Amino acid sequence: MLSEHGTTETGILRYMELTDLKFIPRRMYYITDTPKGEIRGKHGHYEDQQYIFCVQGEVNVELHSKDGVEHVTLTPGKCVFLDRMVWAQQEYVTGNDILLVLCSIAFDKDDYFYDKEEIFK
Repeated sequence: MLSEHGTTETGILRYMELTDLKFIPRRMYYITDTPKGEIRGKHGHYEDQQYIFCVQGEVNVELHSKDGVEHVTLTPGKCVFLDRMVWAQQEYVTGNDILLVLCSIAFDKDDYFYDKEEIFK
């Protein structure tokens, strides 16, 4: 999903063509300053779809869907797509991690579910 333009002594340029996304982003947020080993998320969405990107550090993502459980390790430049009705949690590995999230809909507290069993209803 993210491409790398090149590495030079002045840094790495990573980019993404937004036309590659499965939706037009309606919201974006990022998470920083999460203590090493902390687990966040622990929820899913009825309608929202998301791309989560590791900008810095390392984040272990656990995804639960009707198809089973998937584990993905995100490092800088890597991302994972979270579809509707996927319950997910993220473990922040280094303590200096930055996670960027693109969402398909604006914030709606009624779109969240916390019980993993909800995906099987």
